[in-house]
Amino acid sequence: MAHVSAAVAHGRVSSVQGLSVEVVGLGALLSVGDRIALASRDGREVTAEVLGFRGTAARAMAFSALDGIGPGSTARAAARVGQSGTGGATLAPNDTWLGRVIDPLGMPLDGRGALPRGDRPLPVRAGPPDATTRARLGERLDLGVTALNLFTTCRSGQRLGLFAGSGVGKSTLLSMLARHTACDVAVLALVGERGREVREFLEDDLGSEGLARSVVVTATSDSPPLLRREAAYAAMTVAEYFRDQGKSVLLLMDSVTRFCLALREIGLSVGEPPATRGYPPSVFAELPRLLERAGPGPEVNGVAGQITALFTVLVEGDDHNEPIADAVRGILDGHVVLDRRIGEAGRYPAIDVLRSLSRSVPGCLRPPEREAVRRARSILSTYAEVADLVRLGAYKAGADPAIDEAVVLAPRIERALNQDKARPTTIEDSFAALAVAMEAS
Repeated sequence: MAHVSAAVAHGRVSSVQGLSVEVVGLGALLSVGDRIALASRDGREVTAEVLGFRGTAARAMAFSALDGIGPGSTARAAARVGQSGTGGATLAPNDTWLGRVIDPLGMPLDGRGALPRGDRPLPVRAGPPDATTRARLGERLDLGVTALNLFTTCRSGQRLGLFAGSGVGKSTLLSMLARHTACDVAVLALVGERGREVREFLEDDLGSEGLARSVVVTATSDSPPLLRREAAYAAMTVAEYFRDQGKSVLLLMDSVTRFCLALREIGLSVGEPPATRGYPPSVFAELPRLLERAGPGPEVNGVAGQITALFTVLVEGDDHNEPIADAVRGILDGHVVLDRRIGEAGRYPAIDVLRSLSRSVPGCLRPPEREAVRRARSILSTYAEVADLVRLGAYKAGADPAIDEAVVLAPRIERALNQDKARPTTIEDSFAALAVAMEAS
């Protein structure tokens, strides 16, 4: 193979406005998604990504602070001779990444030394598998959480949304899933997480056992919006690497809302008009591009890896109809709702099973199991309608047999759904516990 020499082209920063910079002199070499290096006046080199163009001037945003960058600062782009552009960003995952904590650019954050690179760089902004060649959903997957196993039974390769307000137990539920789900590999994306809580989550919630089979990608809330956005893409790329090995991968992303907030900051900084509740149109175009990458992989000789994904959505003011929640619910294969009132009553995980739904349930429950879930939903729904009357003593026993049954059995079902975060359960044990709870007194 002939040696390909590299040419280095230089431009300069013409203006800095808010979070973005404008670069001239490189327009013929760059395209959207390319990365450039900006030389600050204190000698640092700041990596930036091209987000758009105004005429021949490139508009870019940096992955770190813009301190020291001003008009006249040098901008550098390396390109192979004979080709235009530097190419999109790539990541080269490796099997040794298991048990590691990394940033969205593939740099280690855990103080455990260098991170080996794989042989095959993967594009960070890849598309989903072709819809006509990707595999179907796999067998039902044991999530290790009683309420989910019973009322939102999941198949391998399914994508679920986890909807909750702040402080309702999302992180604890994610840690249960990371430790207890019957998968080969777990990939966790902590997007916009509070810096103080990252170590607590890793040590207290995830633990050494959960971390050993996981790759954690994190960008804290103080990170630039480009880095927070990149955390979601990087985690998806790592999950795809293990999926392409034919493995069952669990992807947990906390949260899609903070990913969308980063997209909003980026869009507004490059001049997009605000649309729905201040979100520019590109946010709702980008969501399906990310979420559709999860799921079954392409089928090769009848075999395919799977990415089973749970994406948390932080609902503002517990409003489950806000724009991001609505958009995510329409893309995914089901939703799980965490309710503050259930947590305040002392039942954890605080999953509202009546408002939660898995679209794959008809394909993964046996007839007796389906009947048990239907009956349990009916009992819980009946009790929810009359709970206030029962507490006030306004309901007289014997007035309605269905209500009499619900008054007795609903509390027993609720107790069966209560689960300590350190105690895993299987699907079979979950249905056995539900059967015992619904036995006639």
